[in-house]
Amino acid sequence: MTFSHTLSDPRVETALTRMFELAEQDDAAMARAAAQLPGGLIPLTPRLTPQEYADAAAEIYMPVSAAGGRLLYSLVRAVRPTTVVEFGTSFGISTLHLAAAVRDNGAGHVVTTELSEEKTAAARRTFTETGLDDVITVLRGDARETLAGIEGPVGLVLLDGWKDLCLPVLRLLEPHLPPGALVVADDVDQEALRPYLEYVRDRSHGYESVTFPVEDGMEISTRL
Repeated sequence: MTFSHTLSDPRVETALTRMFELAEQDDAAMARAAAQLPGGLIPLTPRLTPQEYADAAAEIYMPVSAAGGRLLYSLVRAVRPTTVVEFGTSFGISTLHLAAAVRDNGAGHVVTTELSEEKTAAARRTFTETGLDDVITVLRGDARETLAGIEGPVGLVLLDGWKDLCLPVLRLLEPHLPPGALVVADDVDQEALRPYLEYVRDRSHGYESVTFPVEDGMEISTRL
């Protein structure tokens, strides 16, 4: 029996290898970005808008780990969602894992949103180069606006943009989450994600939530 595994496609493998290698320079890029901002690269203080922070961080990959990407691929393969929504495209590392799974499922679509114009353009080029652009829609702008028009049930959500905005974006998407939908948030060790974690870990809000120990931790929450 032959199995389809798009992550093994040479175009996808090449793109992921290249981007993971470039992401190793994130510390230096983050230092440059922090030097441009009052108070450093601490997201979403009243002094600057999300767009201004996104512009300052345009060089920073901030990717999921390789193991985290494989976990996302496996979750999409298992859940087989019609629609996957991602908050925080960046350069598209996580998006490629989601889209590869959608391709191998034989059905579905990834809707991803990114605030940085530079990152949006780079990600779109990568999606075309890897042949996955037909299963990905990239929305540029503030996710609280671009995702307001999402339609139909959303079977899996990845929240990996600014941590301060993960809870507002989740609340925006909640009307579209059927029972059994999965919501994944990356970097549970970040203080800015605490309000989100408190929300999804409270069963009265309609989730069963568990932390998965991959890199900086992923919170995987099932809609009840």
